[in-house]
Amino acid sequence: MARQGEASFHCWLVVEGQVAMQIFGLEGQRQQLARHGPGEFFGAYPSATTYRAEIEVQVDTLLLRADTLGLAALVATDAQIGAGMAGLLARQLDRALDRMATRSTYSAAGRVYNELLALADGRDHIHPAPQITTLAMSAGTTRETASRAVTALTRRGIISREDGRLVIRAPRMLRDLIV
Repeated sequence: MARQGEASFHCWLVVEGQVAMQIFGLEGQRQQLARHGPGEFFGAYPSATTYRAEIEVQVDTLLLRADTLGLAALVATDAQIGAGMAGLLARQLDRALDRMATRSTYSAAGRVYNELLALADGRDHIHPAPQITTLAMSAGTTRETASRAVTALTRRGIISREDGRLVIRAPRMLRDLIV
C-alpha cells in the first residue's frame, strides 16, 4: 500500500480488515513494527509526513481515507469530532502498549497464542485463517516457532481448520497457555 520513505498526505482509518507496518532489519529481514485493525488510524496526522515503514494490507480490508490537513482542521474546530478522535487514538495507544508488554513478557509460543486470540477478537473463529508466516511476524517470532505452536494446539484439539477459517474450540484453554 505504501513504501518506507514515501510522502504521506493522508490519515487512514481501518474500518474492516487489517494492515501491517513492516520495516527491514540490518540484515534484510522483515520485522513487523505494528498492526492496525478496525478502529485504528495510521498515516499522517496532524500534518503531512513520510512513511516510516512499508504498509501492507493483510486481508480484505476496507479503509477510510482523509486528507491530513483537512482532518486536523476539522478536529480543531469541532469539539465532538475532536473528542471522538481523542478517544480512538487513546484506545489505539492502549492497544500498542498491550502489544509491547506482550512482546516483553510472553514466551514465543505465548505470543503466537495471544495473537490468535487477538485475531479472533472475541469470536470462536478467525476468517480467513491466518498464514503461518504472517502469524509469526505479528507475534515477533520465527515461522518455525509459530508452526510448532499452531501444530501443538491442533493436536490438543484447541483449534482446527475448517472451510478456510481457523476455529478456536477451547478459548479458555488457549488463554491459559499464554505465558
